[in-house]
Amino acid sequence: MRPSLTFQIKPDLPAPLAPLAEIAANLWFSWHAEAVDLLQRVDHNLWREVCHNPVALLNQTSQERLEALSQDSGFLAQLDRVAELMNAYLDATKCTFLNGRAPDGLKIAYFSAEYGLADCLSLYSGGLGVLSGDHLKSASDLNLPLVAVGLAYGQGYFNQYLDAGGWQQEEYHPNDFYNLPMALMTNDDGSELRISVDIEGRPLQARVWRVSVGRVPLYLMDSNLEDNPQDLRSITFQLYGGDRQMRIRQEILLGIGGVRLLDALGIKPNVYHMNEGHSAFAGLERIRQIRQERGLNFNEAREVVRASNCFTTHTPVPAGNDYFDPELVRRHFAGYVADLGISLPVLMAYGRIDPRNDSEQFCMTVLALRLSGFANGVSRLHGRVSRQMWQGVWPHFPEVDLPIGHVTNGVHIPSWISNDMAYLYYRHLGPGWHENPDSEAVWKTVEDVPDSELWRVRERRRSQMVTFIRNTLVAQLSRRGAGTEELRRASETLNPEALTIVFARRFATYKRAVLIAQDADRLAEILNDPKRPVQIIFAGKAHPKDEEGKEFIRRVVALTRDKRFMDKLVFIEDYDINTARYLVQGADVWLNTPRRPMEACGTSGMKAVANGGLHLSILDGWWDEGFKPGLGWAIGRGDEPSDKYPLDEMEAKALYRLLENEVVPLFYRRDAYDLPRDWIGYMKSSLRNLCPAFNSHRMVEDYAENGYLPACERYQNLVKDDFDGARQLGSWAQRIMENWSQVQVTEAQSSAPRSMTWGQEFPVSASVRLGGLQPGDVAVDAYYGRLGTDGEFAERMTHPLEPVGESDGVWRFEGKVLAQSTGLLGVAVRVVPYHPLAGNKYALGLAAWS
Repeated sequence: MRPSLTFQIKPDLPAPLAPLAEIAANLWFSWHAEAVDLLQRVDHNLWREVCHNPVALLNQTSQERLEALSQDSGFLAQLDRVAELMNAYLDATKCTFLNGRAPDGLKIAYFSAEYGLADCLSLYSGGLGVLSGDHLKSASDLNLPLVAVGLAYGQGYFNQYLDAGGWQQEEYHPNDFYNLPMALMTNDDGSELRISVDIEGRPLQARVWRVSVGRVPLYLMDSNLEDNPQDLRSITFQLYGGDRQMRIRQEILLGIGGVRLLDALGIKPNVYHMNEGHSAFAGLERIRQIRQERGLNFNEAREVVRASNCFTTHTPVPAGNDYFDPELVRRHFAGYVADLGISLPVLMAYGRIDPRNDSEQFCMTVLALRLSGFANGVSRLHGRVSRQMWQGVWPHFPEVDLPIGHVTNGVHIPSWISNDMAYLYYRHLGPGWHENPDSEAVWKTVEDVPDSELWRVRERRRSQMVTFIRNTLVAQLSRRGAGTEELRRASETLNPEALTIVFARRFATYKRAVLIAQDADRLAEILNDPKRPVQIIFAGKAHPKDEEGKEFIRRVVALTRDKRFMDKLVFIEDYDINTARYLVQGADVWLNTPRRPMEACGTSGMKAVANGGLHLSILDGWWDEGFKPGLGWAIGRGDEPSDKYPLDEMEAKALYRLLENEVVPLFYRRDAYDLPRDWIGYMKSSLRNLCPAFNSHRMVEDYAENGYLPACERYQNLVKDDFDGARQLGSWAQRIMENWSQVQVTEAQSSAPRSMTWGQEFPVSASVRLGGLQPGDVAVDAYYGRLGTDGEFAERMTHPLEPVGESDGVWRFEGKVLAQSTGLLGVAVRVVPYHPLAGNKYALGLAAWS
């Protein structure tokens, strides 16, 4: 029986408690300790039961309790203080770090398939979602004009539990959007705001929910409507659920629907940031809209979109990129391409590394790269790996020159540090640390924190983590029907004073969770030293279809039942934001053992570092650029997989040596006051050097400086004067494509002697056949640098050559180059299409070389 009418009933808050509803409706509360403390005071037990959901807390608190709180002067004083803090935060309008440099009307749209924002919002699976959440929080703190778009998943990602054999099982719990910090968007007449996309000729409708993330609005689309066919209702059922057909439909809704959503809200972004390839169809919808509204052709509209799109790729694992069978794409886009002004084969070419290979699958990452003027990996090493992976998209350029840079990820430190650590920072670093977590000057004052105070905080957080682990183990064992003795043992497991190592992350096989257990006997010796005890906590989920990852979990669970490791090694089920917070706040050592270079970045270790933990990791991801002796430890030498070396065995032995000879002795080396002074020195060095660099404020500022502001400037140049620049650029691009086959460097020469001295300037000239093009259509560069022993360029620089004349259809270009390195110097001449409105020389992917 289904109801004829539905109503949303809100709690009857007494007037003095009215600000509570506003605080509960904005995720600002989740990174402000006093706001969390206030909500806990409403009902501490209920707060835990509702998974820290402030809306459910108020909805389920009895009217008697609410009346009592309205008469509690202490509670009301704290409520007024928190409300005043939040209102002052929300009322601020200045984006300080830009110092007035932002172009007028700057508006950034951020697209992501998942968001990890708060304990109560199950809209994420792991690191990508948490990174998206931290991005929004820092954008809010920095007052960057950003709006975010995603999907409202009815069940989100799975909850994990283990069976008696240690095998991961999955269960899904529904999200009750009406009892979450979400608001249903409506039209002026009170009806639901809806958008529509086409799915194989059928309309799919989606309603829209708003989540307030401080000053940043996040809009989420929900297809679970009775007006939709049953198979389409389920599109927003589960994050990454279903088959490839379900995935392409989710991504159509995210990308195409997301652009239509912003249009329906009257939001006109001039910069779009696609966080991973899931939302790449947004580029197509932007082209369609511009064509429809402005009468531009495909090439002209494409240039506007490419100029203002930013794209971040997050995975160096080929399987982590979305590929779709050509027939699947054809079925879903056969009717859409007409509105783009192109044919289906042309659309398919935009998603293929080799546009002419009709059998190649359609890749969302390739589509995003081809439609973006700014692209980046998420660490320095990942930028290099990404250029290797996607070199085929720009076959005419050396790998090192490809237009994929890097913006290293960071974490939103206020969301992840403990209250104890936050209080310590306020006292010794000053209140400015919260507003300026990327300031080196702020973190330099960590040296002034008394060792004893810092160590007391670390010990207190380790103890609280152990208590949390014990309670969690008892709960998960009780669900499995464990006996009294097993439950008693779980309630006493781990030692709150022992050196504690944490390995918590997704159980993908390349992350090698079992590397530390490769030699179980040696590990047992390390953990069971009676004078220097060590313990390890594991947590993490494997993808539901990743049987190897599940096998890794089973192997870890089997170790926990080995008598040698009982009470020394535990596995915690259902790793989520709440569990992660306890672990990063309490870990002494954060362990990371990926197979280099497969970890794109890895941000969990950054969170542990901000809490005073030390990082022990393979030189991969962010640690490849963050590690220095005295800040933590590097496992191995940065080797990459090779048939020549048994890498797992080598790095496992290196890990054991580090633990035996450096990590464990350093932790247990105490002075007369029982303080590990050298360990504390490592902690302070780590905080001082790593926190200002690896935080999301710095990350968002990097995106703004290198991605958003240039993209906005390019966009404005193209759209002014009724899109005159776009029309020029589109015509130019068409002319280039039609004539490029005629472009040829017929000669490159120099009159300089073959032996010169450093700092000497020498001439370079080139003869270039341009066919139907003119010198103003191209950039001709001397491409030069020191050569390695293999005869290839070891260093690369470019210097423009200028046209000096034409004869028989061949143009002569000349310039002078400065010898800036010693050794063997090589020079080549490169011709690329160039237009001042295009933004870079790689947009069309074309080059001619001497």
